[in-house]
Amino acid sequence: MPRRAEVQVRAVEADPVYHSPLVTQVINKVMTQGKKSTAEKIVYDALERIGEKTGKPPVEVLEQAVKTVTPVLEVKSRRVGGANYHVPAELPQRRARTLAVRWLVDFARARREKGMVDKLSAEILDALNQQGGAFKRKDDVYRMAQANKAFAHYRW
Repeated sequence: MPRRAEVQVRAVEADPVYHSPLVTQVINKVMTQGKKSTAEKIVYDALERIGEKTGKPPVEVLEQAVKTVTPVLEVKSRRVGGANYHVPAELPQRRARTLAVRWLVDFARARREKGMVDKLSAEILDALNQQGGAFKRKDDVYRMAQANKAFAHYRW
């Protein structure tokens, strides 16, 4: 990471099947050990399963789930006068969406279903219904930010 210059943000390309950058982002997050074709198969199968269960276009369901899980505030640790304070801060859109996708995939991995396809589709459907681990994380982060509102003046 450069010390002075800004990091150039690379645009995420749309995936070949659904033509959605969000699906590409989910694929990249699911991918482990550089096995992109395996990650693609998992995500596409999960989206297909979501389409069957809901009867709606799967990309729209995924976008709605990500929107439901996207956080508004987070707490950042600031050191002021020898003490650390959790200062609430608003999130830029890009980081908020990245956190939402990360939480969806991480909590899908932690589920008890058999395969990753089942886990991911169930977590996305839970997020759509405002349930599941990812939605709970969003709620916890927001509650933490509200609880530390008193330290908002330390923001810079």
